Parts: sequence; structure tokens; C-alpha cells
Amino acid sequence: MSQVEKKAGLLRRTSSSKKTLKEKVVLMYDEIFAKEDPAKNNPRFWDELFLMKVNLEYLESKLETVDGEEVQRIQYNINSLFHHCVQALGEEHQIKVVNALQTLCALFRGVHQKNKSASGFDIINMLMGFDKAEQRMKDLMDRLDSLLCGDSSESLKSLCLKLLLCLVTVTDNISQNTILEYVMINSIFEAILQVLSDVSSRGQHGYDAVVLLALLVNYRKYESVNPYIVKLSIVDDEPTLDGMGMVVHQALTEYNRQYKDKEEEHQGGFFSTLTSMMGNMFIADADEKLSVQTNEAILLALYEAVLLNRNFITVLAQSHPEIDIAATPTPTNPTTPTTPLGTTPPSLDMMNNPELPLDPNLQTSNLLITFLKYASIVMQDTKDEHRLNSARLCLIILTCIVEDQYADRFLHDDNMNFRVNLHRMPMRHRKKAVDKNIPSRPLVCALLDLMVEFIVTHMMKDFPMDLYLRCVQIIHKLLCYQKKCRIRLHYTWRELWSALINLLKFLLSNETTLLAKHNIFQLALLVVNLFNMFITYGDTFLPTSNSYDELYYEIVRMHQVFDNLYCMVLRVSTNTGQWKEAASKVTHALINVRAIINHFNPKIESYAAVNHISQLSEEQVLEVVRSNYDTLTLKLQDGLDQFERYAEQPKEAAFFKELVRSISLNVRKNVSLNTLSQDVLLKEFSTIS
Repeated sequence: MSQVEKKAGLLRRTSSSKKTLKEKVVLMYDEIFAKEDPAKNNPRFWDELFLMKVNLEYLESKLETVDGEEVQRIQYNINSLFHHCVQALGEEHQIKVVNALQTLCALFRGVHQKNKSASGFDIINMLMGFDKAEQRMKDLMDRLDSLLCGDSSESLKSLCLKLLLCLVTVTDNISQNTILEYVMINSIFEAILQVLSDVSSRGQHGYDAVVLLALLVNYRKYESVNPYIVKLSIVDDEPTLDGMGMVVHQALTEYNRQYKDKEEEHQGGFFSTLTSMMGNMFIADADEKLSVQTNEAILLALYEAVLLNRNFITVLAQSHPEIDIAATPTPTNPTTPTTPLGTTPPSLDMMNNPELPLDPNLQTSNLLITFLKYASIVMQDTKDEHRLNSARLCLIILTCIVEDQYADRFLHDDNMNFRVNLHRMPMRHRKKAVDKNIPSRPLVCALLDLMVEFIVTHMMKDFPMDLYLRCVQIIHKLLCYQKKCRIRLHYTWRELWSALINLLKFLLSNETTLLAKHNIFQLALLVVNLFNMFITYGDTFLPTSNSYDELYYEIVRMHQVFDNLYCMVLRVSTNTGQWKEAASKVTHALINVRAIINHFNPKIESYAAVNHISQLSEEQVLEVVRSNYDTLTLKLQDGLDQFERYAEQPKEAAFFKELVRSISLNVRKNVSLNTLSQDVLLKEFSTIS
């Protein structure tokens, strides 16, 4: 028994005294963080280091624990590590290149994480030594450029883009990332374009390339000349622009598909049956379940392309067959197991195949249609700030589109008709539209439908005033183009008029609550001036004379709303207060609307009295309207067809600053340790000696 106890005791003593063995790469990292030069006793130290599998977690945590005094002590070794990483990128041995790229990622992240309050110059000094920084960064950017443009493996190219995304997003505010000055001087713009123009590269790395470009464009864009802005604005290479458009299109298509799948799953389940039984009383909860995470990074890329490059507008309109991307097998990207939305467009090769057979019955699509569908989903729910910002960006992009002459021509082209199935918010008082009933029309009709849908569905306590202003301004810009080019669009204008009148009614009903937060007179003025556009110039762009008659009918039928609006603005404009001037503008704008009401109402009442009719039909009212135009006097109002063109600076600068910050944080989170996993890479290069 004593022998067993003795034996057990020995075992216990042995296990307690046993030390945890450190892997060799960790021991080598410890040498770097010691005071001595690690290569002093081992001349092959750096060669050996880059043959070892990187332990990113340990290296980053080690960098984060270094305090101020230690930084000074080990700065030479950190500088040396950075220098040897850059040198290793030029090695033929691809395992070394992979390890060097990952080590650089850890260096950028670890140093920034520890020194958040430090100046950009201090961080540059710690990483590479300020006196040598220019040369080190030039060498780094040159080697990354060579790897992206050369015939390196796809895994290496992917890792290069991950490193660049890591570098760009290490600070919350990218404009405070001083290292990016070197990325401006040593541009990789052409390398990004090459990735986008090549079908194979684009399929694997297009998403990362587009997001990287969008972020670089936003570096100190208001403070200095950003070469990426300049270069993006003059790109005219068709394959490159098409490639950029294809990446955006695929990411948005994937989002739309995910939403549709969730919607169908929801509608086919028990919850849907229960909802129907209970009279749709849980409709709001159902909406929340349909939420799919939005993708602001890809929207930002689309915005910058539309805003900066006039040639990109043609990409919006390029038609191709509408292919269900879910039906096509998705290629896997070995370096990104947690692939962000749209990184690997599944049907990209099919889209780019010139020999793709076209089925005459197959619906065609384009980037603009896909974007309109995306916007119709995003704009449904604006209750949280994230989705509100997404909807705002969608409306800003649409504003830029409708201000472009070529885009307007395409939108209104009667020979280019499409069926656009916009998503509509579930509401108790209306049935869900059936896809098959959607007519084939010019794209401007779908855009107007989207604006009307937004106006109708967002009259709520937490009123999104900014979105409403943008929405009404988009409609106004479309009307200005139609008036200028005398385009008679066959559209159900009554739906728009009804939506606008109901909006005015809402503003009146909630005057006190809304005025505490918003200048409701600015929106009211825009809405009234839309009616003035129809009244003054409607004969040049409404499809028929009947449409013009119907406009007057709607104004007279809903005269109580306009009368109440006039009383309200007259009351506010005659009192002293902050809204006096804004209200008086609305009073003046209502002159012609009130003239129509005051002219036709007595005529209608007289007609009813003479004919002994208590309630006139619509046709009888229209008859009175048609027969009394001659005696109606209207005033010509100036400037109705004028508008202020969109400019990002200064009004939108704060919005984009916060948006880019949010995107940067999200990208940083996605370029995580597991996306830089070496396992697949090592398997790929296992044949290399």
C-alpha cells in the first residue's frame, strides 16, 4: 500500500512541477521583446522566424502589454521586425510571404491598440522608425502592388487585401491614421482596378477591393487632395467600371435574396397562420424577424462611384438576364471562411460570359433595378439609427442619379421597360401585390413608386424629417426633367397626389409635436410646390388632358386639407416667432391652390343645386372643372423648376464622417484572426520546398 502511495505521490509531484512548453515561434517573439538584438547570437533568426506558423494572438497581445518605457527599449527590435517583414514579401518562398503578411497585420493592430492616444508620428516611429518610414512604406506598397498585379496565388492576393483593409481600419477615424499618408503617396489604385477588371480576380477578391477603395477615397477628403478621388473620377476603362458595378450588383442581389428567403420562410410558417387568425395584430413583430443586416460598405462604394465618375452612370443601366444566384453553386474563398456579404459573387462568371444564351421570356435586370429593390427593403424600417442611416444613404445615391442627364434619359426611355418588384411594407389596410400583376414600365415609374411608398408608410411619431425632405426633392428633380424635355410619362399620378395630400394632413394633425423637433414648413413648402409644378407646367408633361382634370379634381376634393394648411401658416406667419418667415413662404406658395379651390367650389355647389343632386359623382365634378377653365385666373410663380444641386460638403460631411467610422469598425471586426487562418494557406503551399 505504501508503495502505491509513494508512486502516486511521485506522480503528483511530477505533474505539478511540469512546465508548459512554449512553441518555438512564441520563444522567438519573446526574444524580439527582449532588449538584445535577436539576430546577434543567431544570424539566421529572421529567416527562421518567417518559416514558423504565425501566432497572431500571442504577438498582438504581447504588443498590447508593452508600456511606455519598454517601447523605447525594444523599439529597435520592433523596427527590425517590420523591416524584415517587408523584405520577406519579396521572397520566392511563399510560406515566408504569407507569414510576413500576417505578422504585419499583427504589428499594425497591436501597436495601434496599445497606443490609441498616441500621435500618428509616435506610432510610425514605433513601427518603423520615423527617419526610415518613407522608404519602408514605399517598399511595402511596391511589394503589395507586385503581389496583387502579378501571378501570385489567389490566397496571397486575398491576404494582401486583408492586410490593406487591416491597415486602413486600425483607427476608428481613418482620417487620423497618419500611416495612410504613405498609402496616398505610394498609390495602389491601379492594382485595385486590375483586381476589378479581371473576371477571375474579381470573383475572389472583388468585394474586398471595392470596400478598400471606398475607404481610401474617404481619407481626409475635405482637407487635402486625395489621389484616389482624383483617379476614380477619371476612370474610363469599361471592363474596370463594369467589374466594380458587378461586385456591387452581386452584393446587393445576395442581400435581396436573403431577405426574400426570410420573407418566404416567415410567410409559410405557423407564425404567419397565427398572424392571419389574429387580424395582423402582430405585424410589427413579424417585420423585425425579417430584418437582414444592411451593407453600408457596399453602398458607400456605389455612392462614391456615382458621385465621382460620370462614366459609371452607364454601368447602372447595363442589362443582363436576371439569374437566381441561389441556384448556382458558390465557390469558396480559402482565405475567408467567414466571408462578408457578397465577397464571392456566385454567378459572376455567368454574368460575364458573352455566349450566355438569352431566353426571350427571361426578365432582364441591371444594377439600378437591384439597387431600387434593395432600397425598398432598407427603407421599410427606419426605427433604429443604423437602418435610418442606410435609408438616408440610399436616398442620397438616388439624388445623385436623378441629377445626372444620362441617368434621366435612361430612366425615362420608353423603349426600355422593366418589371420591378419592389418590397412593400405589410399594412393592415392593403393587400400584398402579386408579382405577376406588375406592369413593364420605364424605370422612373419604379423610382416614383418607391418614393410614394416611403411617403405613405412613414407618417409616425418618430418622424424621419430628413428622409421625407430628400424623398420629395427627388420627385421634384424628376418633374423638372420631365418638364424640360416634355416627357409625358404614363404614370398613376393620382397615387402621388393622394400621398402628398395625406402627408400635409399628417403635418397638420401633429403640428405641436413635430414643431418641437422639426421645421415642418420647409417640407410643407416642398409639397405645395410640387402641386404648383403640376398646376403651372402639367400641360407639358402629364400624359393626357384628363390627367390635368384629375389634378384639379383631387385639389378640390381635398380642399379642406389645403384650407386648414392655409389657416395654420397664416396664424404662424402673423405672429412673431422663429417660424414666421418659413410659414409666410408657404402662405405665398398656396396662392394658386387656393385660387383653384375658390374658383371651382362655388361652381360645383351651383351645379349640384341647379340639378338637384346632393352628392356629385367624380365624372360630374370633372365636367364642371372642364367647362370652367376659361374663367380661372392663376399667377405665374418663378423658380418652380429650379433646384439646388447635391453637394457633400458642407451639409453631408458630418454624416459621412460617422458612416465611414461605422464601416471602418465593422470591416476591422470582419478582418478577424480566423479570416487570416493559415491552415488552408499552408495546405495550398505544401508542395513548395
